[in-house]
Amino acid sequence: MSAAPGFPGGAAVSNLRVYDWEAADGLHGGTPHVHTASSEAYVVVAGRGEVHTVTPEGTAADALDPGTVLWFGPGTVHRLVNHGGLEITAVMQNAGLPEAGDAVLTFPRAVLADRAAYEAAARLSQDAPEEERAALARARRDLAVEGYLELVSAAGQDGGEALRDFHRLAAEIVRPRVEAWREIWREGVEREAELTRRQLASLERGDPGAMAEAAVVRTEPLPGPRHFGMCGRLRKRRPGPSGGADGPAG
Repeated sequence: MSAAPGFPGGAAVSNLRVYDWEAADGLHGGTPHVHTASSEAYVVVAGRGEVHTVTPEGTAADALDPGTVLWFGPGTVHRLVNHGGLEITAVMQNAGLPEAGDAVLTFPRAVLADRAAYEAAARLSQDAPEEERAALARARRDLAVEGYLELVSAAGQDGGEALRDFHRLAAEIVRPRVEAWREIWREGVEREAELTRRQLASLERGDPGAMAEAAVVRTEPLPGPRHFGMCGRLRKRRPGPSGGADGPAG
């Protein structure tokens, strides 16, 4: 089957069943993390839960129920908490960048300050047996929760310096990837924006332009089990030119 077209504006969409694993603080859910370059939106399709966030404004917890739509920009530290059957559609900006490492997990500071240690702790092979992958994903989640709880505690005491420090460490971790990200962005988001620019120019001339290529395309989930993502089990779909929706969502 040929690749599906990219989503409008270079967005990516994935379905996520949030982990129900219990963490050290008694809450069930996914791996806390931050996106360094991309905005994200949650559309809740089933179950109940919360998203816990850390921003320069402080910490917050927002309820998630069916029909909830919640949006946050890059730099927002977020943790999905599952109160039962939580399933969301995640809409990510900049398709291809999250899959290429746009997200940084909230590991303890000593891990974040050592790129090799961070990469080793964040790595998760999708080729291992399912039981092994589940154990690795859970261990990764637990380490990120440990660092997240440290960050929340520090953020409540120092007026935001802990978050600024985390942002600096996150930026340093992803810095070597930025050159490759630019190419992904050009092939996805920039190209989609250029198509709209050309269409507006066509319409200004009275030319239907891209309307002559009108089509309806259904994207089908890839066969096989859901993948282990950062926050839950991901249902992958066939990728379009700007990248798949199978990266670390949440």
